[in-house]
Amino acid sequence: MRESGPDRMEDFFQQKPADTLSDAPLSTRMRPESLEEYVGQTHILGPGKLLRRAIEADRISSLILFGPPGTGKTTLAKIIAGATCSKFESLSGVESNVADIRRVVAQAAQRRANGVRTILFIDEIHRFNKAQQDVLLPEVESGVVRLIGATTQNPLFSINSALVSRSQIFELRSLEESDLLVLIHRALADAGRGLGKQKNIIEPDAAAFLARLADGDARKCLNALEIAALTTPPSSDGAVRIDLEAAQESIQRKAVVYDGTGDAHYDTISAFIKSIRGSDPDAAIYWLAKMLHAGEEVRFITRRLVICASEDIGLADSNALVVAQAAAQAVEFIGLPEANLLLAHATLYLATAPKSNSATMAIGKASAEVREGRTLAVPEHLRDGHYKGSERLGHGKGYLYSHDFEGSYVPQAYLPEGRCYFEPTENGLEKRIKERLAHWREIFEEANRK
Repeated sequence: MRESGPDRMEDFFQQKPADTLSDAPLSTRMRPESLEEYVGQTHILGPGKLLRRAIEADRISSLILFGPPGTGKTTLAKIIAGATCSKFESLSGVESNVADIRRVVAQAAQRRANGVRTILFIDEIHRFNKAQQDVLLPEVESGVVRLIGATTQNPLFSINSALVSRSQIFELRSLEESDLLVLIHRALADAGRGLGKQKNIIEPDAAAFLARLADGDARKCLNALEIAALTTPPSSDGAVRIDLEAAQESIQRKAVVYDGTGDAHYDTISAFIKSIRGSDPDAAIYWLAKMLHAGEEVRFITRRLVICASEDIGLADSNALVVAQAAAQAVEFIGLPEANLLLAHATLYLATAPKSNSATMAIGKASAEVREGRTLAVPEHLRDGHYKGSERLGHGKGYLYSHDFEGSYVPQAYLPEGRCYFEPTENGLEKRIKERLAHWREIFEEANRK
């Protein structure tokens, strides 16, 4: 009689048909099958880290893994399923529908009755619409399935808040070049799943090139390695020697991951502005280059430059605003690709300019007083006295015309005492403004003492 029961079912779920991977790409064949084989993501999977502890203790709740392509999200989900003796089911956020969800959930419920748990992996879960996510939610809550969602977008913005609140979120980062070098040499040595059945020798500069051009993407790195190995003729001794030229021919430059409305868009512009604010011209020009390469709207960039000119540079170099505005107008006139030069000019000017946020702080303080209800009446002597009958109301009476006095300054109250919103720094040209303002305030205080 055929065996049945939970143990028999779990064994069945872990079985792998023979030779199913023989025609698969190298990146698929070399997919790690355990945490020990897994490379990278030490910030969440290193010894003592939360996710690793949860996996080893079999205390996995629903998870959402997000990060760039090729960082191991699918692989990690499969490892978790194997480590927790769970059936691995997979759905696509692009191709699957509500009927697919109900089918998988029904099978999971039957499996659960036999003592077998199910991990439901949903790739590109951010592509699930609200109806699909709502169907899934009660099954996640009841424990019929343990959800592992994978996405390249920030789940806090792209996934149903109810699902997010019931899941732990872990960010996967692009692999380091050192991680990719480990994968390259592992694939070359592995005779079972990798390229080790034949003698392959890769030159150090070729390996380094593949690791660098892959830009943190393990899949891209290994697939390029496979192309190089399969297309390079063997030497007289039968060895395949992969040199730099072969590596260069085998890998295509990776498209920049950049969603014009998602994290990449906002994170990159944030890094751009913060680099300008931090007076790092090299970082600023790099983030500009990334945005231009990815096709960012140039008007968006110029608007941010104009804002930055006042927000972060301000009176320390008022010419920054002139440069930024001129660049914005010139970009409209010139167009791409030559407009890149104008944007670079403005970016470098702003990044190397002295910085002051005194204007930002001043308007912030004044606005706060207005919002809090401390609206001040206009003093009588400052009111409009040009219309007929204004003198009867005392409007404009006692006003002193500044240009009638030496230095075009006369001590005169324009606000009630004790109001000070603008506090100039000593950065750049603002130092001279500070000195001038201090001189005027000294004259004002002396006049009040008389």
